Amino acid sequence: MTSLSRKDWILLVLLTLCWGINWPVMKLGVSDFPPVSFRTISMLGGLPVIWLAARMQGASLAIPRGRLKEVILLAIPNMLIWHVFIILGVKMLSSGRAAILGYTMPVWALLSGLLFFGDRPARAAWFGIGCALAGALLLMSSEFATLAGNPLGSVLALIAAAAWGFGTVLLKRSSLDMPTISLTFWMLSLAALTMAIVSVVFESARWHWPDTRTWLAILYNAAIIFGFAHTVWFRLARTLPPIASSLSVMMIPVLGVFSGAWLLGETPHWPDYAAMALILAAMSTVLLKPRNPGHK
Repeated sequence: MTSLSRKDWILLVLLTLCWGINWPVMKLGVSDFPPVSFRTISMLGGLPVIWLAARMQGASLAIPRGRLKEVILLAIPNMLIWHVFIILGVKMLSSGRAAILGYTMPVWALLSGLLFFGDRPARAAWFGIGCALAGALLLMSSEFATLAGNPLGSVLALIAAAAWGFGTVLLKRSSLDMPTISLTFWMLSLAALTMAIVSVVFESARWHWPDTRTWLAILYNAAIIFGFAHTVWFRLARTLPPIASSLSVMMIPVLGVFSGAWLLGETPHWPDYAAMALILAAMSTVLLKPRNPGHK
């Protein structure tokens, strides 16, 4: 296991905070603005930052000859479906609840490996799958039971998480020979272009000049999430100890719940806390599993 420097640990903590706090920030951004348009503008704003970071690192932005189709296939679940469906889910749900459902992703990645690639999960992983399913059903039943509930939002968030999980498995199995930050730039570019078309077709009638709160949310997502967080994460990715990355991922939905309560005045109820505990238990069985010697 590679040790992180003090600077790297500080960056990791900042990344976790940035991603955790972004759930209520996204909720603010879509409260009075079409959600897909909001996400598209944020992504387009972040692309120049990622491009500049790639150039500063000396990473080639060229797509290998004959591999454009593979880039597109990776972009669909990892970027397009994830970003469209999760921002629609955020629009319909509390930010904390959307964060909990969105970060069922590691369990969906495990199931994708089992169903599509013949992976054999450890026994503890089946316990995790059960916990994740119980947590998701608990939140969905709560949405059904509440007069103002929105179970469709829960379904959309789960679809987003499942797509991200499947895309993660595809990405790990890809033989595409190009720098990760360059691949991310093109996946994000393709997703942003498609989402721009979607927003024109389905949301243009609701377009208006964003207010100050919406612009701040857009700037936060463009500069901090798509610019800073993405580029720093890829810098750390190759040296990050598995336990560090796992704990970082597990803390994000927790921060999403409590930052939503702090910034938006959302009131988590017992189903939220119970579901969060179940999802964290599920993630721990998937992310914190023992590593075989020599496994990277």
